[in-house]
Amino acid sequence: MLVDPSLPVEDQNKRLLRITQSLMRKIEQNTDADGLAYVQFERAALLEAQVRERTRDLERTLDLLQESNARLAEANAETEAARSNLGEALETVREGFALFDARDRLVLANSRFCRDFLDIGDGIAPGLSFAGYVELVSSSRFLALPEGEAPDSWAARRLARHEDSRAEFNVELILDRWLKVSEHRTASGGTVILQTDMTDIIRAERQERDRLRDRQARMVRATLDHLNQGVAIFARDGHLVGWNRKMNTLLGLSLADPGRHALFSDLLDQLEDQISFHDGITAETLRSWAGRGSGRRPIAFEVRRAPDRILSVFAQEMPDGGFVISFTDVTAERQAAQALFEMNELLERRVEERTLELGDALSAAERANASKSRFVAAASHDLLQPLSAAKLFVSSLADRPQDDAARDMIAKAETALSSVEDIIDALLNISRLDSGKADLRVEPMRLSAVLGPLLDELGPVAEAKGIELRVVDSSLTVDSDPGYLRRIIQNLMSNAIRYTEAGRVVVGARRTGRFARIEVWDTGPGIAKDDRDTIFKEFRRLGNKEAGPTGMGLGLAIVERACHSLDHPLSLWSEPGIGSCFSVGVPIHAKDLPEPKIHRPTERPHGSCEGLIVLLVENDLQFARAASITIEDWGAHVIHAASGKEALDLLEEIQITPDALILDFQLSDDMTGIEVHDCICDIYGDIPARIVSADRSRTLRQACVDRGIDLIAKPIDLEKLHGFLNRIGPAATAA
Repeated sequence: MLVDPSLPVEDQNKRLLRITQSLMRKIEQNTDADGLAYVQFERAALLEAQVRERTRDLERTLDLLQESNARLAEANAETEAARSNLGEALETVREGFALFDARDRLVLANSRFCRDFLDIGDGIAPGLSFAGYVELVSSSRFLALPEGEAPDSWAARRLARHEDSRAEFNVELILDRWLKVSEHRTASGGTVILQTDMTDIIRAERQERDRLRDRQARMVRATLDHLNQGVAIFARDGHLVGWNRKMNTLLGLSLADPGRHALFSDLLDQLEDQISFHDGITAETLRSWAGRGSGRRPIAFEVRRAPDRILSVFAQEMPDGGFVISFTDVTAERQAAQALFEMNELLERRVEERTLELGDALSAAERANASKSRFVAAASHDLLQPLSAAKLFVSSLADRPQDDAARDMIAKAETALSSVEDIIDALLNISRLDSGKADLRVEPMRLSAVLGPLLDELGPVAEAKGIELRVVDSSLTVDSDPGYLRRIIQNLMSNAIRYTEAGRVVVGARRTGRFARIEVWDTGPGIAKDDRDTIFKEFRRLGNKEAGPTGMGLGLAIVERACHSLDHPLSLWSEPGIGSCFSVGVPIHAKDLPEPKIHRPTERPHGSCEGLIVLLVENDLQFARAASITIEDWGAHVIHAASGKEALDLLEEIQITPDALILDFQLSDDMTGIEVHDCICDIYGDIPARIVSADRSRTLRQACVDRGIDLIAKPIDLEKLHGFLNRIGPAATAA
């Protein structure tokens, strides 16, 4: 290689010129015939061309270098200007400012940064590591370290805060100075630190806090002096630091200077001879409690000072380790409590004596009520027997030819007997409801099953009186006792018709939440406020000529008791001269019941009882005679027996199987009508039967249901009895 590329361009050019000149001289001197000189000349000319090209490249390079140097100088000038401006701007900032790069090296800082740490100012220079900066601050004598903390531990805590993306905290300096340090991360991962002098703010806050504390202390002092309790406040070491005048009064002290009785133990020694402790607390217990540095649990006890003063003491620890003790004079309360205790003992003795007297009275009343209920039940049963016989006798007379006067008398007799039956039935119901022995069977039922039949039953009564009776049918299903709910609505409708002289009676049900409110409206005379409680009492009726002798004042009494027993709210609205509305709330059943299937009885021709043999077992001779006459008038033959044994013996003797059985439940011997039925069916097979009785208990009804027998209540409903015999008439004839 002729030229070393590593040499400067000027040296390369000089070397090429020397080579060219040497070659030119050599060519001129060489006269070789093979033309080597010419070749060397050409090479020299080529080298000279390369030298000129290199020279032009060198000149262009120098021009570019000069231009770059000029731009670099301009950029350096701008950078210095920007640096100067940034430095001036940072110097105008009132806070200390420092910027660390992503490698935690100090880039720049203003003169206020770490200015209060006078002994480390020379160490704050660009390139300083963040850990070095923390170490300088922690070792500065101007840093006020917390009590018991070494510079190393302070530096470790400071470096831990550096891990946060943002941190703010106060640093205490000596001479009661404070710095607020704020540390923020930059987008490039560097760190900006601001140091703000908070001395004036903290001192102002401290002064304000001290002022408030003084004001609160005065308020606390004034409050303590106005308390009706004695209060003593002790510091953590047991020194008395505050008290009120009431404490001096209660304890008989004269504390004017805390230094006079500085310690809690001194006060306790002074008072130990004057007070006696109670509730398991002694002076040593209290002294040990106060001597604990912390962790005291509140204690409460009583002390007696002098024979006539009792103090309630409560001691509790305060957050700073001190404790407060309060004294309350409870002498009056304890004396009142003692007086109340003695009075309570006296009252308890009196109450016990009175309770025994009331217990005897209650037992007597219960016995009387039970006796009354038994009497009503027994009397009703005894009355129903002859009443049923009388109805049968009257019914048999009605079927025989009579003149108009006789028929009128018979109709009146039947009406009177029906009234007596209604009264006895009402008395039985009231007796059962009062004694709490009413047989209530709450079950789902459709209101239409009650409202429809009542319209058919009472419609002719209203029509005969010239009153419009309107019953709005309802598809609601409710939970109630079907029999008692029918009796309730029937009594309300009957009363409305009875006391309404003109207009109409409207019955319907409204849905109100979970209840169906059954309402009976009338356009009657209305009920005054003073009479609204009276109408629900037995045998109490408001004056009304239209009521006539048919009303005994028992209907609403039964309604009120039945609603109470069924928990059906009963309410009354009335306006004299306009009308009244009785309403009963009945719970709505969750699901509707299916529409009931209507079974229409098949009409039987009169006299279809012809040829029937009916066994009548009845110990009441009058009822048996009346029933026999009535049944035989229908064309049947009656075999009568007074007891179950007599009936069995009679059937065995005559060797006849009866077509139907009519059995009284309560017989004179040990057998009941149910037992007689079971014995006859065991011998002769299943025979259609009916039980007749004045007993309407649930037990009897259930026994009849279990055997598939219908119960006919006394007084006997002749239509039911005739219908029963009608249904078995054709079968008996065919047999």
